[in-house]
Amino acid sequence: MIELTRNRAEQIAKRMRERRVVVYGDCMLDEFVWGEVTRISPEAPVPVVDVRNESARLGGAANVFANLRALGVGRASVIGVVGDDTAGKRLLTLLQEAGVGRASEELITDETRPTTSKTRIIAHNQLVVRADRERRTPVDGATERAITDVLKRALQTADALVVSDYDKGAVTPQVLTEILPLAHERGVPVLIDPKARNFDYYRPATLVTPNHHEALRLTNKEEASDEAVAEAAREIKRRLNCQAVLVTRGERGMLLMETDETPVFIKTTAREIYDVTGAGDTVIATLAAALAAGATLTEAAVLANRAAGIVVGKLGTATVSFGELVDSITAD
Repeated sequence: MIELTRNRAEQIAKRMRERRVVVYGDCMLDEFVWGEVTRISPEAPVPVVDVRNESARLGGAANVFANLRALGVGRASVIGVVGDDTAGKRLLTLLQEAGVGRASEELITDETRPTTSKTRIIAHNQLVVRADRERRTPVDGATERAITDVLKRALQTADALVVSDYDKGAVTPQVLTEILPLAHERGVPVLIDPKARNFDYYRPATLVTPNHHEALRLTNKEEASDEAVAEAAREIKRRLNCQAVLVTRGERGMLLMETDETPVFIKTTAREIYDVTGAGDTVIATLAAALAAGATLTEAAVLANRAAGIVVGKLGTATVSFGELVDSITAD
């Protein structure tokens, strides 16, 4: 298995503290209702959850930011959209607690749409049901212009840009067309967590990170073999003319396709999987932080794979510290 030494990982970690990573995308509020099930409802054959606790965490692009902070990135910021509602205010509060100094300036308030939120009801560590509040239509022109202005200012001091597209409307072709070439001109690595609707607008980009379902769907393939996923990665790379494609494959690890189009298979390091919620956010945050700190694509992918292996062993939307990453390397 491709691996890093502890010393090399620590070198990368040290450089992360001096870097700035900008995240642009769909910010969400992840709400959790925790309880127990002891009976079935007499009204319908569904479980009755006796609520014991409630909590809220950063989700979507905001969770990418939270992961960057947990990894030790010295300066991280997140740019997106919130509604003028209770969920939006709660999201801003969580961001400020996580270390965003100007959250109210970098998140654009759109009074016409709700803050994207997901409420998960969990009993005995099992998801019972999820309720979503969202509007998936693209933001309007005025909001696009406001997002673009904030991004242009942020790129002046950025060491990497992450586009966290959850298809909730904050990421639009107009913003991508204006911002990605600007990042490229300034030599800022661009990492994309993609969705199909905006796929052909993710250019120019350094690294695109679809999961294997998205990669196969985008290239009209059905088989999930190593060969099929590798060919899907090649097609995506050629279609977008990006530097590399990293396909996340769950329990089968990752596949990295770089310039020479030779696939590099990275085996999963997960020992026990409790919850995959937010694992993609952890992956792209680790990739961005590592690349901003001067890691190679392969080194960044290995670190991201280890981070994913740690975070899926936690329940709920979670983050990974670089200390945990280094410890996982030492444990081997």
